[in-house]
Order: sequence, then C-alpha cells, then structure tokens
Amino acid sequence: MRAVTAPEPGGPESLVLSELPDPEPGPGEVLVEVVASAVNRADLLQRRGFYPPPPGASDVLGLECSGRVAALGEGVEGWSVGDEVCALLAGGGYASHVVVPAGQLMPPPPGVDLVTAAAFPEVACTVWSNVVMTAGLREGETFLVHGGAGGIGTFAIQLAAARGARVLATAGSAEKRALCVDLGAERAIDYREEDFVAVLRELGGADVVLDNMGAKYLSRNVDALATGGRLVVIGMQGGSKAELDLGTLLTKRASVAATSLRARPVAEKAEICAQVAEHVWPLVGAGSVRAVVHATLPLEQVVDAHTVVEESSHSGKVLLTI
Repeated sequence: MRAVTAPEPGGPESLVLSELPDPEPGPGEVLVEVVASAVNRADLLQRRGFYPPPPGASDVLGLECSGRVAALGEGVEGWSVGDEVCALLAGGGYASHVVVPAGQLMPPPPGVDLVTAAAFPEVACTVWSNVVMTAGLREGETFLVHGGAGGIGTFAIQLAAARGARVLATAGSAEKRALCVDLGAERAIDYREEDFVAVLRELGGADVVLDNMGAKYLSRNVDALATGGRLVVIGMQGGSKAELDLGTLLTKRASVAATSLRARPVAEKAEICAQVAEHVWPLVGAGSVRAVVHATLPLEQVVDAHTVVEESSHSGKVLLTI
C-alpha cells in the first residue's frame, strides 16, 4: 500500500510517501480501503517527533479517514465488504488501506459525499466527547471556543449553536471572524486586539470553554469562567506548564479537565463514535452542522497540505485524497 510516514522528525519536507506491506484485520477489526483522510494539528506534532502513536498503533500518520470496507476480521458484525464508512483512527489514515477496530467505524453523515466524510470523525468525536460528554454543555449556556476558524473550532461553533448554547469564538483575522459568525457564533473576538476575558465577564462568564492553547491561556480561561464553569483543555499550542489559581477555582466552584482522544481505550472510542452517529449525524443531515473544507489535495501533495495547516492560513479542514 502507499502510505506517508515521518522517519525522521522535522518540517513538512520530512514526510515520505512510500510502499508498505498491506495491513490485515485481526479479530474485531475491519480493513478499510481509504478514499480520503484529513490533516490535523496532532499530525504536525507527530511529524516533529512530539506526539508518537500509542503502543501498537500504526506509524503512518492520519487520525481519521473515509472509504469502503475491504475485509472483515473474525467476529465483526454489522458491516459488509463494500460498505461506505468513515473512521476514527489512532493512526494510519494517510494510506491506501488502514485497519480499524470495528467500533470506531461510522457510516458517513447523511447527505455527505465520501471524500468530505473524512472531515468529520476526529472533530466530531473530539468536540462531542469534550463539550457534551465531559463538560456537559446545556441549552442556554454560554460557550467559548478558541481558534474558532480551525477544524475543531468550526465544528464546535456549529454543534454548540445547534444544541441551543450562546456561542463566542476567538479568531485572528476579519475573514476568520466573519466565518465564525456565519457558522453560528454570536460574537467573534479578535484575540490580537481584544481581551476575551473582559468580553466574557460582560456577559456573565462562560459556562464552558474549549481550549487548544494550554498554558498560555490557562489562567485567563479560568478568569473567564462563570460560577460553576467548566474548562476543557485539548491542546498545548501555547505550552504545557502554567500556574493554576485554586482560589479562583474554589470561589467559582469551577473545574478544569484536560483530555486527549487518541490514546483512549478502544471501548471508550467506540462509545464516543456510537454517540456521534446517534446524536451528531442527524444534525448534519438536517443542515445544522456542515464540514468546512479549505482545500482537498492528493496524497502526493501531503507536504503542501502540512505547510498550509502549519502556517494557519486555512479555515476548517484540509483533506487528502488517496
């Protein structure tokens, strides 16, 4: 099979497209012939040597894909060869074939073509598991997402708005802020010129904050929380170490959670995928949530795709077709 790896840590030019042995599905697994994958910031970290795959996972990059079932492992039920699917992966998406635990397969969202379906699994599972399952966002609450024009941000805005929340987002350019508002944000905050803490305080604070910056925003995110607020940290683009004011947390009766999706047990991922298919796909079918795709490139242009995402010159997702 054709597949992309990063044998040596480095920039986008360190990515290598080569021929590797075809994987074979084991018990409870499915072999998928990949049609498309997507570039996530976690892939950039893995390429640079900072985010290795979990034990037993493929060294091939790619945390999501869409395609067709090519073979079934022993004991797999509910899927047939030829079925169209999208999948949440621990790795292996930048390839012509990938093996997936059956519980991490989902049907493509209704009304979505098979290539575009690759834009959904990672963001849908990340947002649903953190914003709904962990933070418990409820109708009428105030929700803040940082990086509102990115893959996670564009999806989080739409999902929170569809569930009846008041949505705010941060973004760095007028074009990206306009996109956030178009997707359902009540207000898009210019993080270069405005203080998001002051904006949220004027509104009574955020009930839920979804953050990918980590240390750089930790204390300010806590300051922006309402009484009983919940901060969920899913990334460390702004560093990994910062002081946390427990006094502020206690006063606000607030909480901070830090989560990752890739290394979770297979059973947990299967539960997340099942909930996404049950609760999120109907919103896609109804038109309340859509994929925002910045560009679709062939796998042979994976270096260009990584460069676009690394430069943050995109909005939404960058897809790779195989």
